[in-house]
Amino acid sequence: MELLKGTELTKAYRKKDRKVTAVDRVSFSLQEKEFLAIVGESGSGKSSLLRLIAGLDRPDAGRLYYRGEDYTGKKCGDIGRFLQMVFQDAYSSFDPKMKMLDSVRECGAGKSEEDLRELLKSTGLDEALLMKRPGELSGGQCQRMSIVRALYSGAQILLCDEITSALDVSTQAQIVHVFQQLREERIFSAIFVSHDIALMGELCERIMVMKDGVCVEEGMMQEVIAHPTHDYTKLLIENARKQSF
Repeated sequence: MELLKGTELTKAYRKKDRKVTAVDRVSFSLQEKEFLAIVGESGSGKSSLLRLIAGLDRPDAGRLYYRGEDYTGKKCGDIGRFLQMVFQDAYSSFDPKMKMLDSVRECGAGKSEEDLRELLKSTGLDEALLMKRPGELSGGQCQRMSIVRALYSGAQILLCDEITSALDVSTQAQIVHVFQQLREERIFSAIFVSHDIALMGELCERIMVMKDGVCVEEGMMQEVIAHPTHDYTKLLIENARKQSF
């Protein structure tokens, strides 16, 4: 079933004396329990698209739908009922003065303590970390705690913006494992924005490739990786293979 949909989304920004179109008539869809990757280099428009989906920016044109209901322009508080962001910089997404337990509880009004314990177990986090503040956690622990917070809110969709790019290779692998574990236990969907097409290949069923604000290729992940049609996609895959050696 189609869970999330965007049609002809467009967003332009002013940069000094010129207008830059960051997202140019991009459409997408997300199914229930699906993991979708939006891949491209810096400046491709992928993070700008994610901000539109999250309601952090309003599109200049185009519409957004959740379960068929138009939510374009709605307040972030309303959108947060079904959709949560997981940011690249996990530390800055938490209040540095608050204990993790209080930060997580803020998003999980009415949720059971048992559900929180299950989430911590699934993400490999010790309950004792809930009594610590963000600065007392490692980067990987903090990122996993942000995933716990997002799911504890009850949201059915996670939007993940370059969530592994600030982590070392072994910690990136931990985050990938966390999502693989969680999707076996819970019903949720996710959109991952990343420049790392190889890493996304381990997580996602479908892929959108963006360049200069436009989606240049999309399809099933393994099919696109095995038989890319656009030169830009071929370049991304070739660069990923070079980095793996």
